[in-house]
Amino acid sequence: MTLSYTELRQMLEAAVVAARLGGQRAMEELRYVSRTVKNGGELVTQADPICQKIIIDRIREAYPDHGFLAEEGTDGKPLKWTPRGDQAVWWVIDPIDGTNNYANGLLCFSVSIAAFIEGRPVVAVVFDPATESMFTAVQDGDTQLNTVRVAAGQDGVTKFAQFGIDSNANPRTDQAVCRLMSICRIRALGSTALHLAYVARGALIGAVTHSARLWDIAAGILLVEQAGGRVTDLDGNSLPSFDLDQYNGEQYPVLAANKKTHPELLSLFKQ
Repeated sequence: MTLSYTELRQMLEAAVVAARLGGQRAMEELRYVSRTVKNGGELVTQADPICQKIIIDRIREAYPDHGFLAEEGTDGKPLKWTPRGDQAVWWVIDPIDGTNNYANGLLCFSVSIAAFIEGRPVVAVVFDPATESMFTAVQDGDTQLNTVRVAAGQDGVTKFAQFGIDSNANPRTDQAVCRLMSICRIRALGSTALHLAYVARGALIGAVTHSARLWDIAAGILLVEQAGGRVTDLDGNSLPSFDLDQYNGEQYPVLAANKKTHPELLSLFKQ
């Protein structure tokens, strides 16, 4: 299935509206946050399903036959609605990426929305409602922040450069992170989607995650790639085409960086 650039832009417009509505509701819900632990052991607040429904309802108004994969389903599983008819478009949604931050009143979280065709993202939005920062991209276009074009840049690994990491430890990445601490600045924002957006903007030279689920990285992949960056696994392989019909919350290790720095960073994580 192939969509024109005009059609992709129309989908992006719907996603931007949905992200803003979801983000605004998330900010409102901060007044009385309640939290629980899902069956999978992850934190969830009352705002997550509320914001998710707002986002999905808005997109379905424009695209009722599209499919949806979203983080907040039932019994600890993701929500999944398959496309209807001959439609082959999936929307992958994380209503609040950075739930732990959100639940503790730390205003560093984001709304992540991506549209997929044939297992690859073609439309992407990451919205930071606390700063009103709207990152957007479409396939074969550019990446923008609040309608201004941004790029991943060409900064190398220096003592002033910043690199994003997960908030929790992992043997696969910890040794490389320790080495990076001696040559650049390390940041753990608590939102994988924001890490990737900041790589696309050039604010981070790169970011690594060892345990991302698809909704964490879906939009960020396209943001980085359309900004001139590179996204791979920790062995340097390109990410696969994702089978959304079969996806059930599996985790992926991912390294994103500007193209100049990616080989150097990859060499650290492959050791």
